[in-house]
Amino acid sequence: MGIISVSLNNNVLDEMNKIQKEMGFSGRSELIRAGIRMLSNDKLEKSKLTGNIGCVLSVTHDEKDENNVTELKHQFFDVIKTHVHYKLGTKKCLELFVLDGSADRIRNVTQKFQRDKKMESINLTICDLRK
Repeated sequence: MGIISVSLNNNVLDEMNKIQKEMGFSGRSELIRAGIRMLSNDKLEKSKLTGNIGCVLSVTHDEKDENNVTELKHQFFDVIKTHVHYKLGTKKCLELFVLDGSADRIRNVTQKFQRDKKMESINLTICDLRK
């Protein structure tokens, strides 16, 4: 089995320790393996999407990172049909995007948000599978 080294900030490490304890993982390595399996399964499911689909993309971020969202939003105006911005507390934001269009474009916008280190959580919910 290969061994890798990963640098994590204290907030991520604290959250990881909390998840490990609450979910009963035997150690951090097992938790990381489970997370990778979940990402792999999610990627596989999304790779099977074809044609035009409708879905909702939810994103949370710190309010100071609003420019990142705006930039991405403008790149994908063709599939973003509705956008709702909601303030969570004093410094966090929730963005809801209703998406409708080709599975490839929707997969692309989702991946762009996932790769942006300033986004805290990203969730794609498939609502409509038209064939």
